[in-house]
Amino acid sequence: MIIATRVLKLNGKNGDAEIPIQIYAPEKADVDWICRFEIAWPEEKAERWGTGIDAVEALFFALQMIGAEIYGSALHESGRLSWLAPGFGYGFPVPNNIRDLLVGEDKKFL
Repeated sequence: MIIATRVLKLNGKNGDAEIPIQIYAPEKADVDWICRFEIAWPEEKAERWGTGIDAVEALFFALQMIGAEIYGSALHESGRLSWLAPGFGYGFPVPNNIRDLLVGEDKKFL
C-alpha cells in the first residue's frame, strides 16, 4: 500500500518531466521490517527498500536512502532536478556522510 508520494521535476529541453517517488507501508519481513520505495527515473525505475528492526526504523532508512539516491544522482549534479523550486532541496534526509551535498532548505533544516 502506498503511504506517500512526492513528485520531482526534471527540467528538459522540451519542458519539465515528472519523476514520481512512491513510498510503501512498512511490512514485516522474515526477521526485520522493510519499507519499499520506487523512484521513476527517466531511464529506469529504481525499486529499493530500507530495513530496520521495526517499522519506524525501516521507514527512516528508506527516507534516507531516497535522499542519498537523489543527491547522488547525475540529475541533481546537473542542476536540472527540483521539487518546489530550483535549489530548494527535495525534503528527504540523508546519512551524515553526505550532508555536504544538501542544498537550499534541506541544508538549513534536515
